[in-house]
Amino acid sequence: MTLQIGIYVFDNVEVLDFAGPYEVFTCATRVAGGPEPRFSVFTLGEKRVPVRARAGLKIDPDYALGDHPALDCLIVPGGVVTAEMEKPAVIDWLTHQTPQTTITASVCTGAFLLAKTGLFNHRSVTTHWEDIADLKTMFPTVDVKSDVRWVDQGALVSSAGISAGIDMSLHLVERFAGRELAERTARQLEFDWTENPD
Repeated sequence: MTLQIGIYVFDNVEVLDFAGPYEVFTCATRVAGGPEPRFSVFTLGEKRVPVRARAGLKIDPDYALGDHPALDCLIVPGGVVTAEMEKPAVIDWLTHQTPQTTITASVCTGAFLLAKTGLFNHRSVTTHWEDIADLKTMFPTVDVKSDVRWVDQGALVSSAGISAGIDMSLHLVERFAGRELAERTARQLEFDWTENPD
């Protein structure tokens, strides 16, 4: 069975926050081979209109919030998330989408969007080191961790900043498809997979 991996994109999204996970899951699919793709990876936006990532990269979302396939995994990247946090339709979609996925994961300041839904209340989470203090201040009921690459809370997973999203995505590949495929994917990417200490 092909697992559906949706990555939310928006104006001022950090490029590696979404492109890193995209590359990990698509590379894992190539490495896995077989008659059926292991993962189907796509982007989705609030609407099916182009958005501009930080530094101006243009992205055409594959789907909009109301017309995407059912998700096995939703990845919420970071960047400048201030405007996204003020969109009731986006926060409502995240609130209702997350219980339907196997895993919802944030990269970097994407944690702020999920925290806004209340889903991280009384759970552990991490974000970019520069934003740890703000996340603690804005969401005092969230247990914010520092000095970790990712935090796995079962159905909710979060990563630290930018490149840590690649580490987390390899961890998600391991959860979905096993350790061997995750290690082979890291090798194919020539990426030094940094794991959390036991």
